[in-house]
Amino acid sequence: MAIDPGLTRCGIAVIDVAANRKVSFVAVETLRTASDTDLPTRILELSILLERFLDQHQPDLIAIERVFSQQNLRTVMGTAQISGVAMLLAARL
Repeated sequence: MAIDPGLTRCGIAVIDVAANRKVSFVAVETLRTASDTDLPTRILELSILLERFLDQHQPDLIAIERVFSQQNLRTVMGTAQISGVAMLLAARL
């Protein structure tokens, strides 16, 4: 499973790799929250949606994209907060 974290749009995808190394697409989704919703509610909404997706697909591995460079501190903070939620949920699997 791969997660591209974000507060407004959080991308998630699942692939399957068979023993013969054949890769197949399983699912892809964009989780969204409204930018005019308060931050705690947005984080809660995304955590519920992410947890539901994890429960449904039960991935063996999870890759979470890291923030590497960004000029907008607000964007960096939101991405980091959702990354933390994703890491917490992944650790609970």
